[in-house]
Amino acid sequence: NSPYSRFGIGELRNSTNVMLKGMGSATTAYAGQFNVNTANPASYSSLKLTTYEAAGEANMRTIQTGANDKYKTGMATLSYMHIGIPMGKYGGMALGLRPISRVYYRMNDTTSIDSFGSAIKAYLGDGSLNQGFVGFAGKYAGISLGFNFGYIFGNIENVSSLMPLNASTQKLLGSDFITHTRVGGVYWDAGASYEYNFSDKLGIRAGATLATSQKLTATKDQYWIGYRYESDTSYKTVGLRDKIVMPMKYSAGVQLFSTGKWALAADFTSTNWSQYRNFGLKDSLANSAYKIAIGGEYTPDINETRKYLQRVTYRLGAYYGTDPVMLRGVQLDYYAITAGMTLPFKKNSARVQTAIEIGSRGTKANGLLRENFVKFGLGISLNDKWFIKRKYE
Repeated sequence: NSPYSRFGIGELRNSTNVMLKGMGSATTAYAGQFNVNTANPASYSSLKLTTYEAAGEANMRTIQTGANDKYKTGMATLSYMHIGIPMGKYGGMALGLRPISRVYYRMNDTTSIDSFGSAIKAYLGDGSLNQGFVGFAGKYAGISLGFNFGYIFGNIENVSSLMPLNASTQKLLGSDFITHTRVGGVYWDAGASYEYNFSDKLGIRAGATLATSQKLTATKDQYWIGYRYESDTSYKTVGLRDKIVMPMKYSAGVQLFSTGKWALAADFTSTNWSQYRNFGLKDSLANSAYKIAIGGEYTPDINETRKYLQRVTYRLGAYYGTDPVMLRGVQLDYYAITAGMTLPFKKNSARVQTAIEIGSRGTKANGLLRENFVKFGLGISLNDKWFIKRKYE
């Protein structure tokens, strides 16, 4: 149950590689030889081996109100599936499926309405948006450029219901307002990075990404149903077509690294939600939202063969940001601390990625809700070498 997923396109999903979630999701300047960083497509040019990646995620959250009422909930789902492919010394590509947003909420509220009496207002929602994509990147003289091109698709259903508390004394038994939205549209984003090496081991990388405001095609079906002694559809519209306008988003980041040993990174991301429209409506969203992320990783000895823990990569990070949801004059915020590890297999290049995020979102002020959450990520990376020229026939 995520009550704030009722607004906008739902709760925004973090489809970042699990390994990067462990270092605060500081992704903009990261580029790995054996990992796919879809947050900045310019990173694909650094791939050295064909990489297969898949991950799942789970979270547990406690929802609190101003009256200190608590409700515990949770979920588990697929996080992403990627394939990264090097294209010579100076290029790379990736393709896959990743989540964009999720809608799932169940809320009830009591009210009193003239000529109706005491009633329960119920709000129900379900659905998700996802993206299938392909991306390409190339580099020259330390400069890498890349882009992702894909198709966002999904369904979102929102239901508002009004039900009397005492049906035996009321003639009007209730009503439902149902909206079902189908979404589909092309979406792209681009990235760039520049790498400078001080020595064979020490280097710095700066990165930036951009996704302009783009329009997705949406089809809406609406039903208004009233109940007396039996149901009666009083209003219906089917196949209403319009646009969902996605906001412009950009990020900038920097990473200082020692090859195969350690890395420190910092990111800033901003999204212009004043541009968002859903069938011409803005919804309860702020004009803008931002996120600041920092993180680092450390590998004691990547070449160690006897002591396994020396080859494990350890990560720590944190992030803080403002949420696009704005209710009763309050823009929500969120924050978390993160940790993670990369666990290599002993006899091949496969690795297990883990991450945990512990944080909070929202506030109990002004009758709103606070969500305290713990998120877990578990992924696997497999590497292979394609297009090997045979030495013997």
